[in-house]
Amino acid sequence: MPFEQSLPKSLSPSRLADFKACPRRYQHASIERISQPATYATAKGRFAHYVFEHLFLLPSEERTVEQARALVDPAIDAILTDAVRMEIAMDSAMLERLIDETQDIITRYFEMEDPREVNAEGVELRLGVSIDDAPLFGILDRLDRDEAGNLVIVDYKTGGLPNRNYDAQTFANTELYAALCREKLGETPTKIRLLYVAQGETIERPVTDVVIRARTTSAVDAWDKIKRYYADGDFPATPSTNTCRFCAYKDLCRADGVPVPVG
Repeated sequence: MPFEQSLPKSLSPSRLADFKACPRRYQHASIERISQPATYATAKGRFAHYVFEHLFLLPSEERTVEQARALVDPAIDAILTDAVRMEIAMDSAMLERLIDETQDIITRYFEMEDPREVNAEGVELRLGVSIDDAPLFGILDRLDRDEAGNLVIVDYKTGGLPNRNYDAQTFANTELYAALCREKLGETPTKIRLLYVAQGETIERPVTDVVIRARTTSAVDAWDKIKRYYADGDFPATPSTNTCRFCAYKDLCRADGVPVPVG
C-alpha cells in the first residue's frame, strides 16, 4: 500500500544509520514521522550542544569558561521544553543532576582546548548536496581551520568512549560530513576530531579519499533502496538484539507481528 506521507527531501547521516540498522525504523522515523521520545541522554546531548554552539557564536576573546557557564540557564529554557520534561519524567533532582553534569562537561572541555584559540569557520554548519541524485544533508557541530590551513571536522560527544575496535562505526557520520564538505565547499577536510567532552578525551582520524568514496557510495545505494521500498509501500524489518535494544518502535513492530528480540 502506498504511503500517504511524502518521501523525505534529504538523507542525513543519522537517518542513514537508522536505515542501515533497520529499514522499518527508518520508515517509522522518516516516512511516517513518528517522533521518538526524548531520553535523559538525548536531552543531555542537546543541552551540551546548545552551550558549545552559543559559546562559539561569541567573538573569540569572549569564549571563556565563565561565559560557557552563563549559557546553562538559557539552555534550560531552550532545550527543556514541557514536552521534553514530561518524556524524561524530569523532577528537581534530575534537573540538578543535568546541571551538575553539564558544569563538569564545561570544566573538562576547557581542559581539552582553549576556544579562544580555535579558528571556527562554521558552527552548526548546514550542508546539503546532491550526489548521483541522492539528496544528502548534514549539520556539522564545527568546521575548523587549523594552523596549517586545513579544514578539520569537529564533533561533540557527550556519551562514553567508544570501543576503538569499531572506529569505522564511530566515525561513520562524520566521514559522510567530509564528503558533503568536498562536494559543497570544494575542499576536503584532512582530519576528523571527536571531542568526548564528558570524558575529557579526544579521538582523531585522518580523512582519506578511499573512505569518502565508500561513505558516498553507501549513502547513494541506501537512497536507491529507500526509493524502492517507498514505491513498494513497505520497508522490511531486520530485527536483532542489538538493533532492537534501544529502538523506540519495538511495540509497533510487535503489533505488526515482527519477532522483536527481548533484550
